[in-house]
Amino acid sequence: MRRILLVIIGLVVLAMVFAMQPARKRTPRKKVEDKKVYLVHSDNLHYDQYRNGDAQVLHGNVHFRHQGADLYCDSAHFYQQTNSFEAFGHVKMVQGDTLRLTSDYAYYDGNDQLAQARYNVVLKHRKSTLYTDSLDYDRMYNFGNFFEGGKLVDGTSVLTSDWGEYHTDTKQAMFYYDVRLKDKKMFLTTDSLFYDTQTSRAHIVGPSNITSGSSHIYSENGYYNTKTEQSELFGRSVISDQGRSLIGDSVYHNAKDGTNYAYWNVVYNDTVNKNMMTGDYCEYNDSTGYAMATKRAVTIDYSQQDSLFMHADTFKIYTYNIRTDSVYRVVHAYNKVRAYRTDVQAVCDSLVYNSKDSCMTMYKDPIVWNMGQQLFGEKICVYMNDSTIDWAHVIGQAFSAEQLSDSVHFNQISSKEMKAFFDRGEIREFQAIDNVVIDYFYVDETDSVVTTMNYTECPLFKGFFKNRQMKKLWFEKPTGCYYPLSQLPPGKNPLPGFAWFDYVRPTDKDDIFNWRPKKAGTELKEVKRREPPKRTWNHD
Repeated sequence: MRRILLVIIGLVVLAMVFAMQPARKRTPRKKVEDKKVYLVHSDNLHYDQYRNGDAQVLHGNVHFRHQGADLYCDSAHFYQQTNSFEAFGHVKMVQGDTLRLTSDYAYYDGNDQLAQARYNVVLKHRKSTLYTDSLDYDRMYNFGNFFEGGKLVDGTSVLTSDWGEYHTDTKQAMFYYDVRLKDKKMFLTTDSLFYDTQTSRAHIVGPSNITSGSSHIYSENGYYNTKTEQSELFGRSVISDQGRSLIGDSVYHNAKDGTNYAYWNVVYNDTVNKNMMTGDYCEYNDSTGYAMATKRAVTIDYSQQDSLFMHADTFKIYTYNIRTDSVYRVVHAYNKVRAYRTDVQAVCDSLVYNSKDSCMTMYKDPIVWNMGQQLFGEKICVYMNDSTIDWAHVIGQAFSAEQLSDSVHFNQISSKEMKAFFDRGEIREFQAIDNVVIDYFYVDETDSVVTTMNYTECPLFKGFFKNRQMKKLWFEKPTGCYYPLSQLPPGKNPLPGFAWFDYVRPTDKDDIFNWRPKKAGTELKEVKRREPPKRTWNHD
């Protein structure tokens, strides 16, 4: 009894000792990845070492399984030692519910997880299908490589090339050599293209051409979305359509609504109407005909022998009755307008050109120069005929000045309004209307010295020209006097309102960017117009 008691006490003490010791953590066993290829089924199996070496020859409804993928075929050679097999006839590999690969023949290496499919190969991944005759599909890195021509169908988009890659994890396709992308409304050709099947976005990485209807795009770097028909183009890409082209460092194009946006060093060229528009930001809409340019914006008319360059802070073009026989455009140029051509220069605050009546109207302190002549007023309207001036109309505080060869004296005409008529670009008739005042200097033809001045006032004056020389003068009820230069009375010369704005005049096509305002005090004075009497209603 005593021994039994001692044994029990010993066991209790021993248990207490073990209870005081910390419990040992069990080290979990490492899960060994099973890389083995398993034969699931075959109607018939046999060995023929003489004909097939170490291969198991399988016939009828062959089914393999390897790391989440099921592989089927009509017959196969199974090499257990190398963990591989060859598959023949109606080869099919299925991985989950997103990937399906079919072919006439395939070799599968279980160690590298590489399937080499040949002949009538079809790779279906979600909504995209790749057709080719030679495809190596790497299950470890989730991409297929084709090298004997391939076609990728993604919705309505069909992409073909000589060789390329398709990544099932990122849904990215890379195509090289003779690449062609066709969609319902567009056709793209290039040598290198990356395509995202998830977003239907093509990345252009080389010289590429995109055609859509009459529109054509050339780019060497950019993106095109086949679903939204939107383009993001870089590196001096070009968009052209029926004689019009748009170039910029960055160009954004939407084929659905016809909008185009271009940034930095932008050039818009209309070869049909022979004019250009440049700037660092431009917009153009193919559907509405609306265009806008700003940031060092310039329009260039090259329809004549000499080009006309015009700068303003902003240009806007509106097109009316587009795609009809009665189409016409209205151009707005505003804030610090300056224009230069070899034979004519102009400045004003704002300008509007309407192609319907071929009229260009200059507002707020407009000035026009032609050779040694200067013309200004409150508003100047210039009417064109086939890009050549037909006639001009100066309205309000009209003033014409002509600098003589001695650069000191000026022939001057002041009136309420003036009209000038041209023939093939050369003036043939000039009219000064209402409150006409004229200073005209006579030059001695012998020594080219100014001798006298004629001062005339009349309600209407007309001058007729030939070869830019005045040949005939006509006055209505004139009053005036001849004065020797030494006896000019005060107030007769110069005429009230006279100013020579040669310091404002653009000197060349680059000077149009340099705005120089009139000197203080030489601006046109605001004239209050008489308002028509208000109509009163008799309620009796």
